[in-house]
Amino acid sequence: MTRNSENGQGRPAGPRRANGAEHTREALIRAGLRQFGAQGFDAASTRLIAAEAGANIGSIAYHFDGKEGLREACAQYIVKTISQVAGGALGGVVDASPGAAASPEEAEEMLVQALQAMVEFLVARPEAGDIVQFILRELAHPTGALDVIYAGVFEPVHARLCGLWEAASGEPAESEQTKIAVFTAIGQVVYFRIAQEPVKRRMSWKQIGPREARMVAKAATDNLRAMLRARRRKT
Repeated sequence: MTRNSENGQGRPAGPRRANGAEHTREALIRAGLRQFGAQGFDAASTRLIAAEAGANIGSIAYHFDGKEGLREACAQYIVKTISQVAGGALGGVVDASPGAAASPEEAEEMLVQALQAMVEFLVARPEAGDIVQFILRELAHPTGALDVIYAGVFEPVHARLCGLWEAASGEPAESEQTKIAVFTAIGQVVYFRIAQEPVKRRMSWKQIGPREARMVAKAATDNLRAMLRARRRKT
């Protein structure tokens, strides 16, 4: 089998064939995210991943050179997806220089916007569950996939948010208190994803839809503003 043809006959791939190959690749990544997150890497069955993706099992080797390559592709998919969400909220969050906001008020509003985008993605969108579960597996048992996610998302996005925190509060971006404050702001949003079931039971919610997500976002951003007010009084 050659990489310019999925049927093994060696014919050049036209646009329709290329689109079909890309569709298969994306379907395998989405299935891999679900299975690696739900079962763990070792327990996840490549046969089940392929079946869920509607592909033959040889497609994993064809597109990713095996199971390890699929896991790395899942990590790269997470980086791309979250970077797009962050970039939409902060205008290129990964590439922008820290502290680029013109005023404390603008920096605060950008931080608020970032938290709102996190709630919209992590809490309100069902597909985010597969991403979060995959990351939780990696946090429990780190592999090279976590290195990809850390370098592509965790570190640059956190650094950018710390830069905005400095512009909003006056505290140095690289200080321990700033880093912890930003982790705290992010963590309150993440909780509503990883603990959705107890949250829904305690709140008597059937689901966390747009209305419920707005309530979560309001609480998270109110907390953020209160933290910033308290820090400004100290500086």
